[in-house]
Amino acid sequence: MMNSNKILIQIYLPLFEEEYDVFVPINKRIGTIKQLFEKSIVEQNSNYKIREDTNFYSRDTGKVLDVQLLVKDSELKNGSRVILF
Repeated sequence: MMNSNKILIQIYLPLFEEEYDVFVPINKRIGTIKQLFEKSIVEQNSNYKIREDTNFYSRDTGKVLDVQLLVKDSELKNGSRVILF
């Protein structure tokens, strides 16, 4: 049974040519999700450096996702594909 408080998104990290399937809570800001994801990357790969100018982009439209929006208020839906660049 799917939890309606979370959605499954695919995050592509071009720096390492890796994709991750991640459940994200819909009541969190996109910026918070980005920060948590970056911290988990640093824990797994010490070569990754967190930068202020990275953004989530829609892999389908190329648009930058607004870090201030809650996930539920953004274009993200179950199965959305994003790029961290």
